[in-house]
Amino acid sequence: MDLYDFPLRTLNGAPTSLADHRGKVLLLVNVASKCGLTPQYEGLERLQQRYADRGFTVLGFPCNQFAGQEPGTAEEISTFCSTTYGVSFPLMEKIEVNGEGSHPLFAALTQVPDADGEAGDVQWNFEKWVLSPEGEPVARIRPRTEPEAEEVVKAVESHLPR
Repeated sequence: MDLYDFPLRTLNGAPTSLADHRGKVLLLVNVASKCGLTPQYEGLERLQQRYADRGFTVLGFPCNQFAGQEPGTAEEISTFCSTTYGVSFPLMEKIEVNGEGSHPLFAALTQVPDADGEAGDVQWNFEKWVLSPEGEPVARIRPRTEPEAEEVVKAVESHLPR
């Protein structure tokens, strides 16, 4: 199945899919509000601001599977992200990224290997995937790598529409 085909819902419950962002470079990230890595929202938002007008967007996927670090409701998540980090990029509904209940999009994304050739389960909050404008995964970046790290920026910039 094409990654664009998986049905998604926005944080406020509206139906959507990656197809709504066809032609853009996407940075998909499983996010959480109460994690030691939560300050990565700052870097994600800076990337959004830097590249949005060049055909790029971050998409955040709240997930509560890692030590219960995203316990909030959709409204609480939205308020936290906008007031604490000024998040302007789209957030999707809270989902599972690993196991039997994992969202089909993440079941597919976990098959993508990282730079070391390792595929498999999402390790923790703030794991990242860069998708080309054609919807192909071009990079998988593990959670501790900051959003503005060279490997993330290079993967994004090398696929931006000219």
